Amino acid sequence: MNSLIRSTARCLRAGAAVCLPGQAGGHVSLASARHLCAAAGVLKDLGEMVKKDKVVVFMKGTPAQPMCGFSNAVVQILRMHGVDEYAAYNVLDDQDLRQGVKDFSNWPTIPQVYFNGEFVGGCDILLQMHQNGDLVEELKKLGIHSALLDAEKESK
Repeated sequence: MNSLIRSTARCLRAGAAVCLPGQAGGHVSLASARHLCAAAGVLKDLGEMVKKDKVVVFMKGTPAQPMCGFSNAVVQILRMHGVDEYAAYNVLDDQDLRQGVKDFSNWPTIPQVYFNGEFVGGCDILLQMHQNGDLVEELKKLGIHSALLDAEKESK
């Protein structure tokens, strides 16, 4: 029942035009209407979620307890750079969110990382950026000083 209430709320936020149910053999398909409403609401919500914080991660689990190796790798990379304050959303808590973020970014896997509302990529992209030094530069653009710069100075 909670799922139906959430879908209805998303439908109302998305606007009635998006939520018109389709006709299937002369019958109104309520499942289709709920799916359209939920999808539109999730995409709208995601647009707001990724802009709310400088760094946003959609992951399996939480930063304190990642539930997959790739999500853990993203958390560890951010931690190495001293990025401790970021929004993290557990996609295992909400299947609409899990599918919605994939549709929103047009990227098939989780975790997904956003900087200033822009999609960066998944674990593989973040790891590559970390390895080639691009992540330090991207964090600098966000006004975040990478802790790796301090470690590098201390080692010299």
